[in-house]
Amino acid sequence: MTPEEALSRQVAAALLTIGAVSFSPDRPFTWASGLKAPIYCDNRLLISYPHLRRTITEGFRQIIEFWELEPDVIAGTATAGIPHAAWLADRMELPMVYVRARPKAHGQGRQIEGRLEPGQQVVLIEDLISTGGSSIAAAEALMAADAHVLAVLAIFTYGFPEAEMRFAQAEIPLHTLTNLSVLLEVAREHGLLDERAVTVLEDWRADPYGWSEAHSE
Repeated sequence: MTPEEALSRQVAAALLTIGAVSFSPDRPFTWASGLKAPIYCDNRLLISYPHLRRTITEGFRQIIEFWELEPDVIAGTATAGIPHAAWLADRMELPMVYVRARPKAHGQGRQIEGRLEPGQQVVLIEDLISTGGSSIAAAEALMAADAHVLAVLAIFTYGFPEAEMRFAQAEIPLHTLTNLSVLLEVAREHGLLDERAVTVLEDWRADPYGWSEAHSE
């Protein structure tokens, strides 16, 4: 097992242990987008566990080192990416900014908070990737400010084909600490999922919109 694989399993196990991931194959969750899903991942719980915060921060630092990224600034997506971006920026002794989903409707109407100079190289931190839309929008806001986005780094991805396509089309590299495939493997090993549940989750990942429509009341 490579160090990257070991870290991926460690992060997946941590998410399961603290209850950040919930499975419900028979009574789907409803996401904020309205999509029905047999899984819900709340990475915000990580901020309450200092040792896990350090694991995530060090994992991001290792990704940056492995891919030979040289950011001038660490950016976080509002709101869930902000704390992890802050801890990483502190660890690497780099400036930090954060990106709102949309410009403020008052004051100076900023979408990017913090000091970002034209031409600076940025690594964008996200907590979770589903369809990739919000992360791409944040990256585009940074690029509109004349920054160069080296990559998006996230804790977890569902691995939707749509997200992979969006990042490829935007020509923005995406690197994550762990993913749904690893999470399912670890959950199965710990007796948290049976084979039927795994099949349901894999069917959902292959076609989340079709699955959602089929399971809507």
